[in-house]
Amino acid sequence: MVSSLRAVPLFAELSDSDLDLLEHRSEVVALAAGEELFAEGAVGERAFIISEGEIEIVKRTGDREVLLAVRGSGDVIGEMALLQDAPRSATAKAKTDARLLAIPKAEIDVLMDSSISAVRAMFKVLLERWQATQSMLNQSERMAQLGTLTAGLAHELNNPAAAVNRAAGQLGDSVSELVGAERKLARTIGDVDRDSIESLRSRLDSVDRSDVAMDALDRSDREDEVEDALTDAGVDDAWRLAPAIVESGLAGFVDEVIASAGERSGDLLEVLRAEHDVASLLYEVEEGTRRLSSIVKALKSYSYLDQGPVQEVDLEIGLEDTLLILKTKLSDIEVERRYADDLPRIQGYGGELNQVWTNLLDNAADAINETERPDGKIVVRAFPEGDLVVVEVEDNGPGIPSDAIHRVFDSFFTTKPPGSGTGLGLNITYSIVVNKHRGEITVESEPGRTVFRVELPRKVPV
Repeated sequence: MVSSLRAVPLFAELSDSDLDLLEHRSEVVALAAGEELFAEGAVGERAFIISEGEIEIVKRTGDREVLLAVRGSGDVIGEMALLQDAPRSATAKAKTDARLLAIPKAEIDVLMDSSISAVRAMFKVLLERWQATQSMLNQSERMAQLGTLTAGLAHELNNPAAAVNRAAGQLGDSVSELVGAERKLARTIGDVDRDSIESLRSRLDSVDRSDVAMDALDRSDREDEVEDALTDAGVDDAWRLAPAIVESGLAGFVDEVIASAGERSGDLLEVLRAEHDVASLLYEVEEGTRRLSSIVKALKSYSYLDQGPVQEVDLEIGLEDTLLILKTKLSDIEVERRYADDLPRIQGYGGELNQVWTNLLDNAADAINETERPDGKIVVRAFPEGDLVVVEVEDNGPGIPSDAIHRVFDSFFTTKPPGSGTGLGLNITYSIVVNKHRGEITVESEPGRTVFRVELPRKVPV
């Protein structure tokens, strides 16, 4: 066993007596294929040297697992949690049948104190793994964020698209009804005041739609009133027309139509109702396409497509685009905007700043949803302060624990339950604000109030 331990770079320069002591204070662990060695979020008490077989290192992000690495014979695993005195950042499980040597944390501490070569070897291993893990999880974080944005956008696009599709499908039938009603009226219009008809048509845009919002009982009473008025005017099928007239919001015009058309009121109301239905459906199509266009425009603005890396950035537009993209996730949360009237544009990387706002708003929403409080609220502020522009995102969630707040920007650190986050969102945010824009980001938190404050120079230093 001593010779196999010496083959591990971490122990290469230890004396035989130290290796013997290390061996005697360690324990052999056998795993069957698929068996878990340790779980993400668990307390780290031992490091392991793989003697035989292969171990998979995986990390949960949302509802999926990311394979970080496969370790084999001679590799050391599980040491990062011991050295950082932090919970396990990933899960280790046997890919094949495996045997490992488990070394207690106390022995690792002694090793680090007594061997410079072990410290160097450990530092090299940690650095390589940190770089590889961060690179892989950065990509995973971006894909997860893209998934969140895509799901939100799909929902936002589906509503107006469905409305346009529904209205377009109904439009053909409504136009056919209008043509038929116009032909029928044309055959009997001789004694009808054409000027009165045109006057009524011109006023259709001012129809009071309150009838449409009535409850069932009031609607039934209104239909009875319309039917009685048409019956008294000599309209044969008043019972059939009344519900459609009330539904279209034309009940308030019935008396005028009767005064103008008399017993021909039914034919004229058929035309007016059909015209109104066609106009309403066209309006729905117009509103739906306008909504679709505004979402696409916001998405293009959000991503800064077709623009150079450094742009003149309107922070208010960027924040509003982000709020629109996240609208579905924020649907049950009150969002208060407090933008200064004299908010200046800044020079910066617009797409990456929008990623900052996305991370901060997404985290704020998660914090509020975690408590399921009905009065969840996010306040977004943006204002100039000297040579800087400040953006603050405040939420009334549970707050960040005092013993964790100083680590929120660290790589792989998260206050969310295992599997709910990579621990890189705020680290990426910090890098964009501090390293890329030479700004500052800070956080203040207490139960019921957390504020992330981003300070940006008006121009990115060259």
